[in-house]
Amino acid sequence: EPKTKADQEKMGIALQRLSAEDPSFRVETDIESGQTIMKGMGELHLDILVDRMRREFKVEANIGAPQVAYRETISHEAEITYTHKKQSGGSGQYAEVKMVIIPTEPGEGFSFESKVVGGNVPKEYIPGVQKGIESVMDSGPLAGFPVIDFKVELLDGKYHDVDSSVMAFEIAGRMGMREGMKKAGAKMLEPIMQVEVVTPDEYTGGIIGDLTSRRGMVQGQDTRGNAIAIDARVPLANMFGYINTLRSMSSGRANFTMQFSHYDAVPSNISEEIQAKFA
Repeated sequence: EPKTKADQEKMGIALQRLSAEDPSFRVETDIESGQTIMKGMGELHLDILVDRMRREFKVEANIGAPQVAYRETISHEAEITYTHKKQSGGSGQYAEVKMVIIPTEPGEGFSFESKVVGGNVPKEYIPGVQKGIESVMDSGPLAGFPVIDFKVELLDGKYHDVDSSVMAFEIAGRMGMREGMKKAGAKMLEPIMQVEVVTPDEYTGGIIGDLTSRRGMVQGQDTRGNAIAIDARVPLANMFGYINTLRSMSSGRANFTMQFSHYDAVPSNISEEIQAKFA
């Protein structure tokens, strides 16, 4: 958040310039809070960008702590029938959809397919159903994070000659999807990072212990000259501030690299904490 009106203008120019220079840096505005959200490749990347804003562009702003980009998905298949009916004098609104939500393999994303036969949902209304479904994908039922890796099949439906419209089917698709995600066992996913720590041999035990305490899974280690390279998968949520811990554990002699590996399910106790925080 910029501290003054003048800072707001300067910040706009600064963010525009920085995102033009760096394709991995993205900026968006949170509609509810009005805050500017900066998205980058990690904690260090964002720290450097914030520092450049202050030094090069003289922008004074209140900077919040980095947030993890969680995702949501579904656990199992679920079938739902949703009827949208509204009568308010004159022509009303009517649409009924029957659809099934199916989890897909990680990384497959979203797909929509219509299996309606016999014109129970006229062809011109089917894009409305898809639009309704897609409109709730950006905000999942648990904590409002984007929903990934599922497909929806439209199986059947009903319409009314006068009261049905694309809008009515869009609302039915949207509300049906909201109900369906809860019914299909929505769950939280978190980004897991591929972490490599290169350290002198004498610090290996302590570093592996620390990575394990961060919910990390050590995949293996190998020798590089007179140093040891430790390969681990660690949730991003537990990697904030890691560089300081690593330096103090190894007297500044170890270093690490980190890149995104995949999304994985969040343990239920931590999932509840995240939901409480974002609710």
